[in-house]
Amino acid sequence: MINSYDPTKNLDLDDDLITLIKRRTKTLGPSHRLFYDKPVHFVRAKGVRMYDEKGQDYLDVYNNVPSVGHCHPRVVEALAQQAAKLNTHTRYLSDVVLEYAERLLETFPEVLSRVMFTCTGSEANDAAFRVARHKTGNAGLIVTANAYHGITETVSAASPSLGNGVPVGNHIRLVTLPDIYRTGEQDPEGRFERDVQFAIDDLARHGFGTSAIVMDTIFSSDGVMSHPIGFICGAVAAVRRAGGLYIADEVQPGFGRTGEKMWGFQRHGVLPDVVTLGKPMANGLPLAAVIANVETFSKFADNARYFNTFAGNPVCCAAGLAVLEVLRDEGLQINALTVGEYMRHRLKKFAARDERIGDIRGSGLFIGVDMVTDGVSKEPDQQIALALVNRLRELHVLISSSGKWGNVLKIRPPLPFSMSDTDEFLEKFELAIYGMV
Repeated sequence: MINSYDPTKNLDLDDDLITLIKRRTKTLGPSHRLFYDKPVHFVRAKGVRMYDEKGQDYLDVYNNVPSVGHCHPRVVEALAQQAAKLNTHTRYLSDVVLEYAERLLETFPEVLSRVMFTCTGSEANDAAFRVARHKTGNAGLIVTANAYHGITETVSAASPSLGNGVPVGNHIRLVTLPDIYRTGEQDPEGRFERDVQFAIDDLARHGFGTSAIVMDTIFSSDGVMSHPIGFICGAVAAVRRAGGLYIADEVQPGFGRTGEKMWGFQRHGVLPDVVTLGKPMANGLPLAAVIANVETFSKFADNARYFNTFAGNPVCCAAGLAVLEVLRDEGLQINALTVGEYMRHRLKKFAARDERIGDIRGSGLFIGVDMVTDGVSKEPDQQIALALVNRLRELHVLISSSGKWGNVLKIRPPLPFSMSDTDEFLEKFELAIYGMV
């Protein structure tokens, strides 16, 4: 795992931290991993800052789950009030659940008119894959080469970023995204469509057919491959010609994070058949969803009963409703657009004078910084990326990295991130990178 704590390294950790790590190792499963060479013990958070046990604040430039900011008072109040009144499973009528469903659907194109709640993004993608199989009669799925879509057995088989220990399913085909920074290719949409068509043909040859292409439209785990806008259109058309669906995984780019649009798929100008939501939906509470039209859901409902005890429960829906209201009332989508543009502009100035900083990609407050050995070869440099991540942690700034080579700095702070927060981050970024010459 990129950017994970390695207990075999002999690092200078204080006694309290060592004790906590030992307790965690003794009680939690060994697959649970910690971030950073030196893990951090956080005890509280507010807005775009997190605080360790000594009261030291850290600027959060990474966590997209608390999308409207850590412990936003309106979200806290909404969930506390609802928890004091009622929280139960979803086989009873509930005003707050229906109000939230209506308000959520209002943010989508009209044809996407139904929502099915789940607890996690993994569950949402699992359900979406089932819906697609029932709708199309096919089993094959197409995903990008380093995608991450979740952790259930079915979904992890379509999440190649989990590594060689989690085999890609026989019914899954991987396609490589255009990397115009390195290749300079003139027709990225055409090349991507041809690769997807090859995957479609191969799935047919092996008797699977094409059920769907599944894409996180900011392509976070692939290294934040945000451009060119619209390059997915031909690929989606090819999948539909083969009878498959387009599933837009909006767990990462959704809820206004890209600034330009509310939903990541809207940037590319192509309407999905199914949309999945997760992490930021209720600012960190377990609420996720599948969005589709009546016809797409009906085929699934005719053949399968779906019940998920706490999916869309009143407390989580009250928090989700508060998130939508905060996004609107505090203008957080516009904030993501303006602050994100400012941050990319400043980062490009760094890149102009330091060949280790390659491509600056992204949209809104989802930015990828491609770290390279030099500006000519553009060879990915995981070592410097991870060194920067850990040096920034020492400077009390939180980021991480992604991409096939682990060389892309992943920058996605909570949406209230301000211009002054950006200035602070970039001041620390400059200290970090120029302290590593």
